[in-house]
Amino acid sequence: MTTKGTPGRMVRIEDDVWADYEKACKEKGLARAADIRMYVVREVNAWRRRQRDVNAAKNIAES
Repeated sequence: MTTKGTPGRMVRIEDDVWADYEKACKEKGLARAADIRMYVVREVNAWRRRQRDVNAAKNIAES
């Protein structure tokens, strides 16, 4: 079940890793889903910055 109208995503993670990940997240005071979302958002934002920098460099080179 998903919340907030967001689609569910399926990933394959070994049971022992998933269980330990839950423990690690609990120590941080986070749910696994929240931790995964934060990681994905960080990665996407970094990628977008890199793309913006590449495009800016292209624009400068073309001017």
